[in-house]
Amino acid sequence: MEVSVQDVAMPGDVIKEIFKSGGTKEKTILGPGLRRDGDVVYACKAGVVKKRDPSIYYIDSYQKRYIPRRGESVVGVVTQKAGDIFKVDIGASEQASLSYMAFEGANKRNRPNVQAGDVVYAKLLVASKDMEPELICVDSHGKKGKLGILSPDGMLFTCSINLVRKILNPECPLINMLSKRKVCELAIGVNGKVWIKSRSVQDTIGIANAILATEYTSTENMKAIFDELFDGIAAPNDCSTLP
Repeated sequence: MEVSVQDVAMPGDVIKEIFKSGGTKEKTILGPGLRRDGDVVYACKAGVVKKRDPSIYYIDSYQKRYIPRRGESVVGVVTQKAGDIFKVDIGASEQASLSYMAFEGANKRNRPNVQAGDVVYAKLLVASKDMEPELICVDSHGKKGKLGILSPDGMLFTCSINLVRKILNPECPLINMLSKRKVCELAIGVNGKVWIKSRSVQDTIGIANAILATEYTSTENMKAIFDELFDGIAAPNDCSTLP
């Protein structure tokens, strides 16, 4: 069956607009959910066919199981230590590995203090279907930046990957609304895990509820929900985000 952009596609359906309206083959980029066989592009998972300018196609689907991709920032939980490697649960089909050398300033004498149960904000260095995912907590210059071990005083919860994509969209006003109402720190992983630290348990729970409530809420109705949850009480603009 042939489908077009904005149509619902099932695995095996042919996306007929690709390579016709997108110009030359070199300029067409296939995102998640699409697979190419010659000049024909097939859908390999169910969802809505989306297009982003200039010529990027992908399948937008509701999913909870995270598929690691190189370069993405994730929030994970350290589950165990195996020699010089830490095992981290990032919500994928298998756990990721995190070397003790993947931290800023780490060496054989100066090892990071990482324990089972710690929450880490890291970036995927290796993400292949044939290899175990590998994480790092430094950037290309060897600096940690906003990566690393997160405070145990925060709260970690899991949401859908669709909600995370919505939050990280520059057009979503969620972060700006939070910054005007509550003082908090956020670490948002594209794997569907969000870590929050605020001044009180009540504020932390309120922020978590506000984030979860935005999944099926339009942009126009977000302000009303925030006003209801926080009673219109504003706080200093000090909400830092780790996207």
